[in-house]
Parts: sequence; structure tokens; C-alpha cells
Amino acid sequence: MSRHEDLVRLKHMRDYAREAVDLAEGLTLESFKADRMAQLALIHLVEIVGEAASRVSPETRSAVPDVPWAKVIGTRHRIVHGYDRIDLSLLWDTLRTNLPQLIAQLEPAIARFEAERKP
Repeated sequence: MSRHEDLVRLKHMRDYAREAVDLAEGLTLESFKADRMAQLALIHLVEIVGEAASRVSPETRSAVPDVPWAKVIGTRHRIVHGYDRIDLSLLWDTLRTNLPQLIAQLEPAIARFEAERKP
């Protein structure tokens, strides 16, 4: 996999994480638990973040050690394979705490990889 493809995946991770954080804005845990459409949308966005992470090359993962790769990918696996056992409180914590941290971890890596591409 090329560095360019990895950069695209890192941007997907950041962008979908941002979208999830933005969609969760204004919700409370209680309103989230009561809103099936919000649940489905946010679950799907978290899945996409994990899927994009799983497609990042091992070399780039090593170059960006601050990202908890196994946790991000593992969250995707737990959602997809345990679709009937999703803990909405745990997902809420992911949306409110883990995704903003992930975005902050991805930003410098994306900036560094973009700078490397410039002549």
C-alpha cells in the first residue's frame, strides 16, 4: 500500500470521526438511547473509522504510534460481529471521549504526511 493510500485512509478516519462527534453534539446519553436513527448513524460512522484503520499499512501504523490501532479496529469488530450486543453507554463514551482524542492524534500525522508529499 502506498503512503498516498494510507493518507487517504487517515483522512477517512479523521473525517468520519469528526462527523460522528458532530452528529452526537447536542445529544445526551438518554436522548441517544431513545433515538434509533441516531444510534444507527453513529454506529455506522464508528464502524467506518475502524474499517479505515484496518486498511492502513503496518508501516504507517508504526509511524503513528499515538493512535490506538488495535482498539480502533477492535471496536469495529465488536460492533460488526456483536451487533446484537452493542452497549450504547460504552459507544457513547467512545463518541464523547475516544473519538475526539483520535482526531487530535490523527491531525499531526495527516499534516506530516501531507508535508512529505509537497515538492
